[in-house]
Amino acid sequence: MQKNTYESPLLSRYSSDEMLFLFSPQFKHQTWRKLWVWLAEGERELGLPISEEQIAQLKAFENDINWDVVAEEEKRRRHDVMAHVHAYGMQATLAKGIIHLGATSAYVGDNTDLIQMQQALIFTRRRLCRVIDKLSNFALQYKNMPILGRTHFQAAQLTTVGKRAAMWIQDFLIDLDEINRLIEILPFRGVKGTTGTQASFMELFNGDHEKIKKLDAFVSEKAGFKKVLTITGQTYTRKWDYIINNALASLATSLSKFATDLRIMQGLKEIEEPFEKDQIGSSAMAYKRNPMRSERICSLSRFVIALPQSTAFTQSTQWFERTLDDSANKRLAIPEAFLATDAMLILAENVANGMVVYQKIIERHIHEELPFMATENILMEAVKKGGDRQILHEEIRTLSQQAAYAVKAEGKSNDLLERILASGKFKLERKDLEIILDLKKFIGRAPEQTEEFVNFEAKPAIEAFNDWKHTSSGEVKV
Repeated sequence: MQKNTYESPLLSRYSSDEMLFLFSPQFKHQTWRKLWVWLAEGERELGLPISEEQIAQLKAFENDINWDVVAEEEKRRRHDVMAHVHAYGMQATLAKGIIHLGATSAYVGDNTDLIQMQQALIFTRRRLCRVIDKLSNFALQYKNMPILGRTHFQAAQLTTVGKRAAMWIQDFLIDLDEINRLIEILPFRGVKGTTGTQASFMELFNGDHEKIKKLDAFVSEKAGFKKVLTITGQTYTRKWDYIINNALASLATSLSKFATDLRIMQGLKEIEEPFEKDQIGSSAMAYKRNPMRSERICSLSRFVIALPQSTAFTQSTQWFERTLDDSANKRLAIPEAFLATDAMLILAENVANGMVVYQKIIERHIHEELPFMATENILMEAVKKGGDRQILHEEIRTLSQQAAYAVKAEGKSNDLLERILASGKFKLERKDLEIILDLKKFIGRAPEQTEEFVNFEAKPAIEAFNDWKHTSSGEVKV
């Protein structure tokens, strides 16, 4: 099929249908209609002359949007909210005179934005919990398997494969805590009128402050928010957009860290992401198994990490009670941050659920470096057997440098242990070295730390939410 217009890859390649629906015109505008229904219900309950028949008719057409009429009205009126008001009124003819009564455009626009962000945060939390669950299972499975630790990408004291996974989870738990906090504290704009003073509602309710506050609370509760803003301009403060994008950017850094570590380990042939039967790694080099999922996570993370700057500019340049230069920016910066984050989480779950561990390669890398790291242990054991610590220290230092030179300059294997045995000064036999080099002695409490962390921190954190267990894993589309 020929395609002649640009299509966002977030739509065609990356994001889930569920997240795409949350930011679709259908969800947005059916939410506008819900807000008009809730407003009418609240106004009727508080004494305004609105009939049950009018409300029933509004509800009948709540999700049945007459898109052709909307398009015609918007072309004529050059105002999206009023186009929808008129189109809705052409369906719900009994109620057309009371739709949007006392409200300003931000009533539907801003409140819908907040509903979308709250729902998208909840959906993001579900996906993040699924990633944490898969990594937790992986961490427990490999909690005892030693792997060469690396600092500065240089060989360092051993850790375990499971402990490394627990470090990824630790970052994700910080993100989970922040996302959950935002879900709980994100406020609703409510019914505030043109500049946030509720002056239009003072007219409708003849100056009855209590009724206006009740209307504000009524609509907020219908929308599922625990908190309604006391103070707004025409809009809710755009600070909330910045805060939410920052939380998504923080999650993106964690996802990128996980994916980057995996890309490096795949290059070392230690651990690989899943690779499908017919997948092609390179068009030229047929043997290659490129870490394309992890690379895509890293690529998308850069996009999300950069977006808070956009929302920061918007917040910092809003004049007084509002300017409209926020609108076009919000249509991009908020939905696309969520869509790209959704795509990364789908990839991360897919990767976490199918990582392939190559134990023999991991052990080879350990044994290439372990003799150097074990020199102190060897020294102590030789002293126990009657050796002079200072003489032996100089001997093992000299032998270590010789072995290192052979590895680096001559491309030979690390033969430090053979040099120590051949020296005769250490009075050690091969069986002594085998005992000294038992890998369990070099991983400390890594297995216990991993088990404690997963069972007492990670799993309880996600078990606090049950909805993620019934959410699909999402599809890695391409």
